[in-house]
Amino acid sequence: MFASLRRTLSVTQRVLSQLRHDRRFIAFTLIVPLAVAYVLFIFFDAFENPMFDPTQFVFPFGAFIIHFITFILTAIVLVRERVMETLTRSLVNGYSQTDLILGYLLAYSTLATVQSLLVLTELTYLFELDFSLETLASIYLVMWLLAVISMALGIFMSNFARNEGQVLPFIPLILLPSIFLSGIVLSVDQLPDWAQTLSRFTPLFYATEILHTLVDNGTLADESAALINLPIYGLVVLVLARFTLRESA
Repeated sequence: MFASLRRTLSVTQRVLSQLRHDRRFIAFTLIVPLAVAYVLFIFFDAFENPMFDPTQFVFPFGAFIIHFITFILTAIVLVRERVMETLTRSLVNGYSQTDLILGYLLAYSTLATVQSLLVLTELTYLFELDFSLETLASIYLVMWLLAVISMALGIFMSNFARNEGQVLPFIPLILLPSIFLSGIVLSVDQLPDWAQTLSRFTPLFYATEILHTLVDNGTLADESAALINLPIYGLVVLVLARFTLRESA
């Protein structure tokens, strides 16, 4: 157990060292979500309908921004690692699939922590939202969980691509259904039964359910089922990623 933990932390340390030298990747990861969030503010600010309350949509859309960018970047980076045969060398040197996946996840979770905090802070400031510190902390927890799960999903999907270009078909396949089936735009209850069933297969659905409740002055306890389902979803994806991880492209 301790040997496996050491190997996992070794992978985490190596990836973090790579990140420190890849300033463009870090900038893209942190600046692009902020830029997109600002575009979201401009879009909502253009509405001059007094009946429209953007508060209901701000954080769910913010969660989608994080979900979108985190999934794409993680998938592309892991494919690049495979193409460069970094994964192959690690497996040959005694690292297991579990060591590699958890190591990468821990490393990139540091970016998810900062990314989620920046997006939450920007949206709160731009839209002048007056939520309690407890509510904002709960919203941050949901966004962070979604970011980590999106990374796990990116790792899983990267196992089916031989190069960065082959990641592209997975983007609309995973992300477009997410926005339509998550309840951000339209309540899932208004969709056909088959669509409601499909919505349970996207992590954004559970995140949106919780965020809507929090915005309506609810608490995490009010959405305990969805809060439990989020990490369960991530765990299932990690298990699938572990068993589909290939040595090379």
